[in-house]
Amino acid sequence: MKKEIKLILFFLCCVLNTFAQAQTGGVSGKVTDQNGVPIAGVSVYTSDTKNGAVTDFDGEFVINDLEYKSYQIVFSYLGYSKQTITVTIPQTELLTIVLIEDTSQLDEVIITGVFDPRSKMESSVAISTIGVKQIDKIAITSSADLLKNVPGVYVNNSLGEIRNTVYSRGVSVGSNDGQSGYYYVSMQEDGLPVTNATFGNYGPDYFLRTDATLGRLEAVRGGTASILGNNAPGGIFNYVSKTGGADFEGEIRGKFGLEGNGKNLFYRTDFNVGGPLSKDKSLTFNIGGFYREAKGPNYPGYLMNDGGQIRANFSKSYKSGSIRLYLKYLDDKNGSNEFLPTVGFSDPHFAPGVTSTTSVLIPRVKETFTINDTGKRVNYDSANKIHSKDKSIGLNWDQNLGEGWNFDNKFRYSDKSSVWNTTGVVYPFAVDDLIWHAVSGNLFNFGTYSFNDHATGTQIGSVTSAPILIDGNFAGFDYQTNYSNFPGAGIQANSLYFNPLFYSENEMKEVIDQFTVSKKFNDMSFTAGLFYANSILDRWDAREAGVSYSQMTSPRPQLTDISFQGLYDGQTYYVTNPNGIAGGSGSSIPVNYIDAKQNQIAFFLGHNWEINSKLNLDWGIRYETVTFSGSNQISEIIDSTTGGTDGNPYTLYDNRSGIIGNTYRYSDQKINTFSYSAGLNYKFTDNQALYVRYSKGEKAPDMEMFVNINTQLALDNLNPIAQDVQQWEVGYKLKSGNSDLTATPFYSLLSNVPLQVTAQETEEISSSYLTPVLYNKYRTYGIEIEGNHQFTDKFGVRVVATFQDAKATEFKTWDIGENGSDDDTIIDFSGNKTDNSANVILRVSPSYVSGKFYSSLDFSYMGKRAANVANAFYLPAFNQSNLNVGYNITPNIQLQANINNIFNQLGVMGWSAPGGFPAALDRQGFTKEDLDANPNAVYSTVNLPPRSYFLTLTYKF
Repeated sequence: MKKEIKLILFFLCCVLNTFAQAQTGGVSGKVTDQNGVPIAGVSVYTSDTKNGAVTDFDGEFVINDLEYKSYQIVFSYLGYSKQTITVTIPQTELLTIVLIEDTSQLDEVIITGVFDPRSKMESSVAISTIGVKQIDKIAITSSADLLKNVPGVYVNNSLGEIRNTVYSRGVSVGSNDGQSGYYYVSMQEDGLPVTNATFGNYGPDYFLRTDATLGRLEAVRGGTASILGNNAPGGIFNYVSKTGGADFEGEIRGKFGLEGNGKNLFYRTDFNVGGPLSKDKSLTFNIGGFYREAKGPNYPGYLMNDGGQIRANFSKSYKSGSIRLYLKYLDDKNGSNEFLPTVGFSDPHFAPGVTSTTSVLIPRVKETFTINDTGKRVNYDSANKIHSKDKSIGLNWDQNLGEGWNFDNKFRYSDKSSVWNTTGVVYPFAVDDLIWHAVSGNLFNFGTYSFNDHATGTQIGSVTSAPILIDGNFAGFDYQTNYSNFPGAGIQANSLYFNPLFYSENEMKEVIDQFTVSKKFNDMSFTAGLFYANSILDRWDAREAGVSYSQMTSPRPQLTDISFQGLYDGQTYYVTNPNGIAGGSGSSIPVNYIDAKQNQIAFFLGHNWEINSKLNLDWGIRYETVTFSGSNQISEIIDSTTGGTDGNPYTLYDNRSGIIGNTYRYSDQKINTFSYSAGLNYKFTDNQALYVRYSKGEKAPDMEMFVNINTQLALDNLNPIAQDVQQWEVGYKLKSGNSDLTATPFYSLLSNVPLQVTAQETEEISSSYLTPVLYNKYRTYGIEIEGNHQFTDKFGVRVVATFQDAKATEFKTWDIGENGSDDDTIIDFSGNKTDNSANVILRVSPSYVSGKFYSSLDFSYMGKRAANVANAFYLPAFNQSNLNVGYNITPNIQLQANINNIFNQLGVMGWSAPGGFPAALDRQGFTKEDLDANPNAVYSTVNLPPRSYFLTLTYKF
């Protein structure tokens, strides 16, 4: 009987167990974004058992085999806020989940500026990420323009797509627009510098373009940039490419615009496609690029931007690692806006006859000339502007070696070129002044000069040049204006624009490689790395490819023919050629040839220690050596005794030629730097953390110091030393419900900043010399804020703000008196405000989404800034508003409209001193006394681009 009872009980247990197992169910639903568009690839999982699924192409998911009870279901996808809901099984209805875009992503895993990949909440570094969804909704005008969405970063993109200025936390070489705009930061593509060697008017944004292939931006300010950046203690800005996924997908984007307050056409097409190349989907590809033509905000009579690029990558994943091949070809021509005549130091507005769409660039000019006495012919065409090419190939290899060991190697070879066919330093130039006659090579060519409109032949002015004689001895120069109908009299009387034809060829071949190996233990990891870069430069740099002395007409300058009748012989001499150019066609021009090499090698070591579940310590060191070698062949001008190219002594435009005069060689110029940084991060909870970091970085001079050597004095005084950057920062990170906040107080001290002034021995422009170097110091303290709050599922606000105070704690400069160094004196401005460092930089971006419609407004505010370290005046505060609206016609087709600078604000981003050329170049030498003596003087400014309109149609598949 007992045996039967046991059998019955065993049978009942089996039935009950079977019944219990049968009481399971599933949860299913659909995930969309705020526009109702399905999101594929969302991770959906239960918080306890970790059972999960991934949404399909239609945003749908199913999780089966869940017991009857309540679960916390988590929805996670890159670029969106993580969402958790409670679901009770059995499920009674399908779930509909709407994910909210999260532009800060404190939970996002980052790879830039950290020793091993980790989330922002766990890292002790100031980093911001900008995802593709945020990028697609705004109309940026350059790669640097995107960085305006990052706190602590100053961006000046007013010159156009290239020659921008970027720096963070007051760590700046200054604001000499377009010269050294990226001196302290590393602009990177996929973890390697875009270019490693830089010098004046040659930098990374010549070869960096954002297009549909961009996946995201990771932006590090200060901190670990001293360790993981290449000679870049100010920051790392890494533009990370899209890569192919498991499914074939892509997009085509057509963009039509009206720049220059609706006057000038803009066309652009972007594309990007990617997906698997093998059945097992371990081999993938991504390819894309863009092409555009644009007249620009200040149309010079030819396209300001035309060209494009194509980029591709191919990835192979295998069990223990991956290999990725990168290819890039860029061929782009870009103009650079120049400074416009302005009046009013406290309330800047354009001078009479000038508007925000006026161009001062040289008209379309074609010339052919010979380089020195080499016989090498060069065809100059101003419509080619700055023509940049980049052909590069890269290979990234990531390998897991097992037992916690891993290595990663990033390699790139590039062949870059940048050819200048454009102008610069365009300022009014008084033709009844000694300096004009000296610069134009006519100082002792006495006579009556006639200035005529090139197109019509109408005379616009006449000036007589004669010597002053006392008792038969020469005692100076006398200039008398006989007739004046020069356009632009309200800008500067009896003046023309100085519009030199700048020509230079820069050929750079670079090899860059970064190797890292890491070892992970239970609670710590070590990372060691080696960075190597070799850059070889060949540079042909023309000092005088010709000059156009253009009329100050609007909307763009007109060419001028110049001739004079000799005072003593009555002969007619032609200063400009038949094309209206002084020099140019058929002539030999003086061209410097620079052969420079830069080798850079660095060793870095990082240690990360998870002391406990809340506290994390990381520290790192970097030892770097930069070595320069090269030779500078400096040209000089010789006057022809045979009448020049055409044999006619009266055609002055070809009566001068160039030869190589002196060669200055330097070798093994070595600068060693040592940097270190340490940070401690404490997580109060999973959603709240605090970190503190101290960094001491050193910045070696770039190639600029060496390619500019043009005298024996400069070579003898060559003394390359590293600058010193010290930074403290404290970061507070909070994520609560629909809000997140990062607040980072910081302190930076920049030391050993060299200052050197170019002066003249005589009136001849070729007699320049460099003053001795003075070393200065700057300090900045402030706070960076980045925050997001989603008020409802439709309305949210993003805020990026910087509040700071910058001071030149030690600043001395040269007061250049008369020609020659005997009367040069030092002026001390220590304690003054740092120039071009605003107390407030603010960007507020409210957004609204309803169904298929979305919109946002980007309101930016730039506080007032000291114009120079002399604090002669302050550039006034200004604001700018950009409107972005879009509509998803279907899940695959989107229409978007953008208006930049809605209210057409005039915001001064850079300035030059009054007095025309060459006084305009001495910005630091302009003092309060100069301003008080002439408060209504005309000076020059570069400003926010005027209002522009864009309409974009995107098809995604």
